[in-house]
Amino acid sequence: QVQLVESGGGLVQPGGSLKLSCAASGDSLDRYEVGWSRRIPGKERELIATLTTFHFEHYAQVAKGRATISRDNAKNMVFLQMNNLGPEDSAIYYCHARVVSTTVSSWGQGTQVAVTS
Repeated sequence: QVQLVESGGGLVQPGGSLKLSCAASGDSLDRYEVGWSRRIPGKERELIATLTTFHFEHYAQVAKGRATISRDNAKNMVFLQMNNLGPEDSAIYYCHARVVSTTVSSWGQGTQVAVTS
């Protein structure tokens, strides 16, 4: 089962951009559907984007038009680029991966993003 470690979080000014990275180990991401979710303090965790093994992208409404999910299977990594960030995007961002139609699923520990001036 794959292990995931996120990086790239930090402080961002409103209107700025951020690229989060997720490094996988223990298994190849080739067979995993990957994604990013976030937890805003006091709210339920919400899905941001997913990317299938066939490179089909899905974005939640909150991310459409300003987020891009990508993967580099050769490097066993997943990325999330988000633009035009606002204070409402402050959250812990989690990388996750699953093998569709199985119970194989992994989540990273999360990386904190704070959007503030």
